[in-house]
Amino acid sequence: MKIPFSTFGPMHEMMRDEMLEAFTRVYDKGWFIQGSECDAFEKEFADYNNRKYCVGCATGLDAIYLALKAMGIKAGDEVICPSNTFIATVLAVSYTGAKPVLVEPDELTYNMCGKGLEDALSEKTKAVIAVHLYGQTAEMDEICAFAKKHGLRLVEDCAQAHGATYKGKKAGSFGDAAAFSFYPGKNLGALGDGGAVVTDDEELAKKIRALGNYGSVAKYDHRYQGTNSRLDEMQAAFLRVKLRSLDEMNAFRNKVAMRFLKEIKNDKIKLPKVGDNRTHVWHIFAVMVDDKADFKKYLDENGIGHNEHYPIPIHRQGAYLDEKLGSFPFAEYISASEISLPMYYGMSDEEIDYIIDVLNRY
Repeated sequence: MKIPFSTFGPMHEMMRDEMLEAFTRVYDKGWFIQGSECDAFEKEFADYNNRKYCVGCATGLDAIYLALKAMGIKAGDEVICPSNTFIATVLAVSYTGAKPVLVEPDELTYNMCGKGLEDALSEKTKAVIAVHLYGQTAEMDEICAFAKKHGLRLVEDCAQAHGATYKGKKAGSFGDAAAFSFYPGKNLGALGDGGAVVTDDEELAKKIRALGNYGSVAKYDHRYQGTNSRLDEMQAAFLRVKLRSLDEMNAFRNKVAMRFLKEIKNDKIKLPKVGDNRTHVWHIFAVMVDDKADFKKYLDENGIGHNEHYPIPIHRQGAYLDEKLGSFPFAEYISASEISLPMYYGMSDEEIDYIIDVLNRY
């Protein structure tokens, strides 16, 4: 049997008619930037995340960058980030001119927690980025308390956690602002790139919107040195369709994950853990193995797709070697051990059974 790491087939077949209707609606209207579809999606996505405002932008990276820029983060500042994350998190910090300062994640969830935050603090620290990795939230009570204690701005990177909750509150509803990616493979994915920032701060939302529209607060009135980063009408229309099914699709992923957690029984495979008081939306089902090369070969031989999140940690990326970010052994352990198993909406019982059987025979 051949099982892909991910496929859009079942999801897109389920919503095919609605997606084609959305395309036709935008196509026939002939308005493709900053129109009614984006306005409607922003309202719907803000409501979904229990925030007052949403600003669409071009990518998840832009969402983080625009939030930091609007907060006044600049050269000479420092921003605390987890050592275990995709490079976009720290690139956004670098784009403002500030320096990313890394802290090791929690050893249970591989997400940011309170550990290391005080040690990373300096007089230059201006913000913290809490990344909700793999589909569950970071330890938000500890992070929020730290940010409040030291008067720091808090940004949530929710690129992998659409719909996840912590103590009943949605990921994205804790920080001064929260950034989302709508890259196609996300739990809520467009048919191209896209992103958004959600916040309860009206002035911050206005500034983010202006910064993403050439710094313009009104046509040809450029208040800031901005950029071009806008969510287009077509992607907004597609996202409106998918948002209506997001909870259903997340519930399906959780059903698959629960079978994996219950039925995979192999001491050579370390299964993921869900932290207390939170729900996991399983953007990634990440397992840890001692011999990653051997495990990957075994999966390939048995036709099971897989991925790695992420094989080279931030502090060892060529782009950041000159920055001398420090030593992060736990991030290196994760990079050396992590393999992502197939996880997508519409997996069949036969596929799930096969994956479980193959892993138990490893």
